[in-house]
Amino acid sequence: MWFDKILLLVYLASSFHEITCKCPSMISREKWNASAPVSVKPLSLNPPPFIVVHHSATQSCETEAACRKLVKSIQIYHIVDNQWEDIGYNFLIGGDGQVYEGRGWGIHGAHVKKYNNRSLGICLLGNYQDNEPPTIQIQTLKDLIRCAVEENKTIDHYHLIGHRQGSATLCPGEKLFRIIESWPDFDHNPQ
Repeated sequence: MWFDKILLLVYLASSFHEITCKCPSMISREKWNASAPVSVKPLSLNPPPFIVVHHSATQSCETEAACRKLVKSIQIYHIVDNQWEDIGYNFLIGGDGQVYEGRGWGIHGAHVKKYNNRSLGICLLGNYQDNEPPTIQIQTLKDLIRCAVEENKTIDHYHLIGHRQGSATLCPGEKLFRIIESWPDFDHNPQ
């Protein structure tokens, strides 16, 4: 009898967690055919206090097949041309509204030198200098950030910044930057 009550409590707790924490589904590295990383290093600060938003400055993608192909090409560019250990970002978000696992949670990135060891790097696939990202991509970004907070993958009062705040670049594009700078946790003067 007591065992049944424990099972019921475990079930209810897990159901409550699923209801309250709806993390976006994720396309795994295996599914987009990622190459193995050259090396993996954990973040210096985990959970990290910063979330850095990027755009890929490439064409966009609207289907899973096109996004998987684009993510793979970005990984090849980062490893072969940039001589990095892996794809630079922790996560990428396609125009299909799906999250693509990059380096993943808790892994030191290669997306903005000043913040690599203390941030999650999230890249929206596409070029958002002159055009706004699709609504579904923005919603997935919000959902992924909310998930990171709820799952203790970043701190509660994280600092949201755009790549341009950490190095001389147009990234994450003017249109995307204007969107994220209006969000409550955006940090106008990051340290």
